[in-house]
Amino acid sequence: MTNNNASLTLKVLTVNTHKGFTVFNRRFILHELRDAIRQTQADIVFLQEVLGAHHRHASQLAHWPTTTQYEFLADTIWSDFAYGRNAVYPHGHHGNALLSKFPITRYDNLDISVGRHEKRGLLHCVLQPPGGAEIHAICVHLGLRERHRAYQMAYLCRLIENEIPADAPLVIAGDFNDWRMRSQKALSRCSGMVEAFKSRHGQVARTFPARFPLLRLDRIYLRNVRAYEPVALSQRPWSHLSDHAPLAVEIEL
Repeated sequence: MTNNNASLTLKVLTVNTHKGFTVFNRRFILHELRDAIRQTQADIVFLQEVLGAHHRHASQLAHWPTTTQYEFLADTIWSDFAYGRNAVYPHGHHGNALLSKFPITRYDNLDISVGRHEKRGLLHCVLQPPGGAEIHAICVHLGLRERHRAYQMAYLCRLIENEIPADAPLVIAGDFNDWRMRSQKALSRCSGMVEAFKSRHGQVARTFPARFPLLRLDRIYLRNVRAYEPVALSQRPWSHLSDHAPLAVEIEL
C-alpha cells in the first residue's frame, strides 16, 4: 500500500480457500495458505469458502487453529475482518470473508440463496482508507446453476444501483461460477463495472482447476478507480493450496 498526496495505490486479492484443504480434502493446508496470502502483500483480501467453525475438524486435526479460519488468516497483518455465514451444517458453518488493512466501518451479509440446498451470499463491506473516500467491497460466491446465478446477478445489480453511491470506488471480487460468461455480460451491462483481466488481457482469467486452469470462474470487477493493473501470481504454491487459482490486481484511487 502506498499513499501519495493525490492518490492511493493498493492491492486486492481474491481466493476460494476450499475450507483450508487441498483438492478432495486430502490435506489440511491452512497454515501454508496463510503464508501464501501474506506473500502477496495484498491490502484487501476477498475469501470464499472459509470456515467460521467446524467442531469435528477442531477435535480431530492437531494443527486446527484456536480462532476462526478468517481470524487465523488475518493474524497481525490485516487489522480488520468481516465474515458472512452462508452454509450451516451439524458440525459448523462457512461463508465469505474479507480481510482489510483499512478500517471496516460497516458490513452486511446478504442472503442470495435460491432454494434450500445451496446457500450463497454477498458480503458487502465499506472500508475507510486514510484521507480518502470510502471504498465499497463486495465478496461474491454465486451458485452452480445458471438459473440461480441469473437471480443472484440481478440482486447484485439492484444492490449496486440502490445502495452504492455512483461516484464511490467499488471492488467486486470472488467466485462467480460463471463458465458460460453470462454473469460477465450482465454485470458489465447493468453497472458499468470493468473486469480487470478482461480489460487488460482481452479475456477473463482461467482459474479452475488450479493446477490446469480451463474455466474462467473467478473475477475482479472495478468502478471509479484511476488506474489498475492485474498482478501475475506464481503457479506454485497456489496450485497446491486450493482448487481455484487466486487473482490479484493493483489499483490506484
